[in-house]
Amino acid sequence: MTSSRRSGLGAAVAAVSIAALGLIAPQAVAADTSQPGVKVSAQADATTRAIAAQNPEKVQAMALLCGSGYSLYSVDLLPDDRRFGTLFSYVKGGAGPSNYACALFDNNLEGARYMKLKICENKVSNPRCDTDEGNFTQYAGPVRMNNCPQITAIMKNSSGGAIIDAVRGPFCG
Repeated sequence: MTSSRRSGLGAAVAAVSIAALGLIAPQAVAADTSQPGVKVSAQADATTRAIAAQNPEKVQAMALLCGSGYSLYSVDLLPDDRRFGTLFSYVKGGAGPSNYACALFDNNLEGARYMKLKICENKVSNPRCDTDEGNFTQYAGPVRMNNCPQITAIMKNSSGGAIIDAVRGPFCG
């Protein structure tokens, strides 16, 4: 192997290592949706695409919990860059009542936390909801709903105070 090939290979390995450690800013990475099993919705934003590219195994593992046919729509680091939790939202189907969303709320802290994940259809009067709540060490969910739903994710500290209280949506794949 020539020295220029070795240095090129070394640079490629270094770039992959840096990306794997998450040291590249999310805006600087494009999603690789050609990876097996990783489907990213055409409506996903640049941050979601970057996180999917950096964490394809996690994105796929969470999608498998939703079931077949779902594409990653959004990833929210909650409450902010401190990332106590991560909200994964997946979609499949068409528009309106034909659109299905699935959400999972990942616990990124050590130990069990009270978490509540609620998804409700986009309807003013008596919306149907699916909720998963309790003390979780890994994640809450999956919860699923059609009709362009809205998602609420809550995580509390040991004193009962909310450290995450986020509402996202509606999700209309």
